[in-house]
Amino acid sequence: MNEGRREIIQIAFALIGIIFLIKLFSIQVVDRKYKDLANSNAVLEVVDPPVRGLIYDRNGKLIVYNTPEFDLLILKKEVKDLDSAAFCDVFSMTMPELREKFKELRRKKEYSPRKPTVFLTQLSNLDFAKIQDRIDEFPGFMIQARSTRAYTKNVMANALGYVSEISKTQLERDQSKFYRQGEGIGQSGIEAYYEQYLRGRSGKRFLLRDVDGIVKGSFANGEYDTLSVPGQNLTTTIDLDLQEYGEFLMKGKAGSIICIEPATGEVLSMVSGPSYDPTLLTGKNYSDNFVLINSDTNKPLFNRPLMAQYRPGSIFKIAQAMVALQEGVITPDTRFKCDRSIIGCHGPHSNEDLRGAITNSCNPYFYQVLKRMLNKGKSDNPFDDTRIGLEEWSKHISSFGFGKRLGIDLPNEKNGLVPSPAFYDRAYTGRPWKFSNIYSIAIGEGENLVVPLQMANFAATVANKGYYITPHLVKSIGNSGKPLPEYEEKHYTTIDPQNFEIAADAMEEVVRSGTGQYRASLKDIVVCGKTGSVQNDAKTMKNARPDHSVFIAYAPKENPKIAVSVYVEWSGQGARAAASIASLMIEKYLYGNTKRPHIQDYVLKGDFLD
Repeated sequence: MNEGRREIIQIAFALIGIIFLIKLFSIQVVDRKYKDLANSNAVLEVVDPPVRGLIYDRNGKLIVYNTPEFDLLILKKEVKDLDSAAFCDVFSMTMPELREKFKELRRKKEYSPRKPTVFLTQLSNLDFAKIQDRIDEFPGFMIQARSTRAYTKNVMANALGYVSEISKTQLERDQSKFYRQGEGIGQSGIEAYYEQYLRGRSGKRFLLRDVDGIVKGSFANGEYDTLSVPGQNLTTTIDLDLQEYGEFLMKGKAGSIICIEPATGEVLSMVSGPSYDPTLLTGKNYSDNFVLINSDTNKPLFNRPLMAQYRPGSIFKIAQAMVALQEGVITPDTRFKCDRSIIGCHGPHSNEDLRGAITNSCNPYFYQVLKRMLNKGKSDNPFDDTRIGLEEWSKHISSFGFGKRLGIDLPNEKNGLVPSPAFYDRAYTGRPWKFSNIYSIAIGEGENLVVPLQMANFAATVANKGYYITPHLVKSIGNSGKPLPEYEEKHYTTIDPQNFEIAADAMEEVVRSGTGQYRASLKDIVVCGKTGSVQNDAKTMKNARPDHSVFIAYAPKENPKIAVSVYVEWSGQGARAAASIASLMIEKYLYGNTKRPHIQDYVLKGDFLD
């Protein structure tokens, strides 16, 4: 009996021993958790941020580069007997600010007293010079170098965009888990659109420390270290000299300038006015500066070339003419009297053919043109007849790239508007409508809306006699020598090439003898253009403001090198402000300078309404 009990006890002890042996084996060999916990006290993980890719212009001139800045990291476990007064003195802080920093530290998701965490960010070279000899006075604090954006010229801020610390919301949405708190990310413009190429990849170093926290060298001879990978450089399509000149001309004005190389869709210049100094959105004063810029009533962060939606005005008559020719409702020789009893007009002209109507920007002519397009007698019901015609018209107009995002390589591009039957159904809430309700779209007014980029692209489409390549700002990513594939594809309109020949002839005549002759004509270059004076909503207000000045053009007529659109808000006739600026940009690009200093002086003076 006793022997049976003894055997049972011996077996129980043996089983318990086996269980302990298995558990010890699991802890010491299989499960690395405890080993990692021990190592966390002895091994310091240091993240090496990557160098962000540089940005160049089309001629290899540097636009955006990196300059060093520094973060102050804290390893809370090693902070002992902190001399708060001395710390505040060295880092130019107040005591309440220091206390708030420690509160923020504890609120951070990634915070651990055993791992380095960002405490202060974006210390400048000057800040670093002041503190580097005193950092050892504060155990548990260390400096980590990184870089921030810098600019060779104070231009192109809206197109380039800016980089700032990733927000908590962005961090939560980062499915790839690529970013860490405190790291920078492109927030707008090229910096945001090409973030995945510019950002590079962080590296890691593991350092071995003794019991006092003093670094003794690399952990495991650097076996687990990884090198950071720099971001790829971008070569843009921008001509930096042309860009700088455009911003010089637009200074003190609200509006936009866009220049495109027709054959490639490459954006040569994109000016938004007013703009801001891009250096203001770098460094430790970023937050304060952003608040100031964002609250500016002139809206310098509003990228007008992509986001401002205007009525196109008379420049839209070129598109109307080509659609009418395509539909066969007119020929180049079709004449209409300038009957100002049906719609207002300007200038001494009457009974023009198509070229003459475009040259003199005759409103009654294009009233009659649209009426023929929309009322073809395909239905006995005038309401249904207009609906059928408008559906056909909308398809043609949309093929030019109007009423939709073109797909430029920048965020926040707007659609504009090409009104369709469905649009008017909503606008009239089910009530019937017909041509007499919507005729103002004939002259680019009414419900038509375009963004300036679409008008520059339209000028390029006319220059190409029927197709466009989606406008883009990046010519090459890294050493590829190519843009993204979508920026090499041709998009054809529904209009036959021979109809573009007629449009080109008419646009040439506009500049040679029509509304653009005084400020858009160049001595040795055939410029094809169209002026426009665009009504604005302020017309209906008590204190009405002047029209917007608009001009589109391309040059030379044969083998075009540049297409331009210019909008200058509240500046009156298109033949003044916009035509002057556009012709100066053409001169600058083709000649390298202007041969008409009096036109430049006129633009800089800015008295366009006299």
